[in-house]
Amino acid sequence: MVEVKRGILKLSGELFGTKENHIDSNRYSEVAEQLIEIQNITRIQLAMVVGGGNIYRGREAGSEVDHTEADSMGMLATIMNGIGLRDALVRYGATNTRLMTSISIPQFAEPYIRTKGRYHLDNNRMVIIAGGLGIPNFSTDSAVAQYGDELQCRMIFKASTVDGVYDCDPKKNGNAKKYSQITFQEALDRRLKVMDATAFTMCENSGIPIFVFNINDLHRLPEIIGGDYSFGTLISR
Repeated sequence: MVEVKRGILKLSGELFGTKENHIDSNRYSEVAEQLIEIQNITRIQLAMVVGGGNIYRGREAGSEVDHTEADSMGMLATIMNGIGLRDALVRYGATNTRLMTSISIPQFAEPYIRTKGRYHLDNNRMVIIAGGLGIPNFSTDSAVAQYGDELQCRMIFKASTVDGVYDCDPKKNGNAKKYSQITFQEALDRRLKVMDATAFTMCENSGIPIFVFNINDLHRLPEIIGGDYSFGTLISR
């Protein structure tokens, strides 16, 4: 069992929107309240990488849009979510929360510097990282793998729309098999889509395990930190 005193959480952008609204302030508030409660219970040093799929998903842009420009728009979408989540966290009492971005916009957020990020975590400040890796062609999955390594996190928590890793899409196949545990290499060999191949390779190199679980179970993060992996999939060496 991995002792997790510092972890990094991947939050999908879809978490912050609804069918009616791409951005829903109530969703930021709901997530913020859960995160504050989690930190109060566990005292974990927690970093977060936010996605932007609720606002704009660059990889689904039409062929008439240059893919690097589309990725740039997607990165800006993640920063909007980062600002929204930070505001909610501060509003609910986590006043020392820090928003860091890979793209320099000092009027809105601190530039991401790994030593400064570690300093914030050492001082029990929640850290939100937005903007992906700041360059096109890399997803926020790759970003969470990179930042997890740089910030010396012991585990990546991947909040997904399904409750783990399956051998095929469980939304399309009712007979899909769920894995309770799998290695990075097996995930790569079987072309499992829960994270992109680059992220899997980066985590295999750094040795940071990934726990994939349903976003609706975010409130159960203390159980994961305590070593209960029964309601998701653990990916490790």
